[in-house]
Amino acid sequence: MATKTHFIIIALTWIFTGCGMVQSIVKSTLPYTSTLTIPATDKVGIVQSVTNTATSFDQNFSINGKNGQHISEVSVISAKLEASDPADYNIGNLSMVKIYVSKNDGKNEVLIASRTDIAPNAGNFLMLDVDNTRFLDQLVRQPDIRIRMVYQLREKTDADVNVHLVMNINAYPAGR
Repeated sequence: MATKTHFIIIALTWIFTGCGMVQSIVKSTLPYTSTLTIPATDKVGIVQSVTNTATSFDQNFSINGKNGQHISEVSVISAKLEASDPADYNIGNLSMVKIYVSKNDGKNEVLIASRTDIAPNAGNFLMLDVDNTRFLDQLVRQPDIRIRMVYQLREKTDADVNVHLVMNINAYPAGR
């Protein structure tokens, strides 16, 4: 009896871990992250741009991953920008920010988040307004995703500033 129950539990676990629904739930709980550096040499009031690669704790959906075909309708559900070095940097020193994603070659960029009304006293983190009208299915299947942050400084910085971007995504099982 115990062996039969054990077999059923193992079989069900095997079936559900391969299921797109389970992978979708797991994927939406693991963020893509990137650290972007704002150089101290940037000028106030001029639109600037920095790039870096975003990574995820779960790379199962990359082109080399085994589960990419199980998901669809991948979109960003939240994006947060937070100061990481110095940790007390005031994000309000930025008057606007836009976040774009693309394949690592930088082609076919997609605007995924922005904020144009940043308060001067915003503090060390900021929730961005996300644009979830475009699906990023093909992007999350890539081994690397390129992040480009377009921003404008409100106040000059004395040293380079690192800000950490955290993007949470949502995905649905393919063929639902």
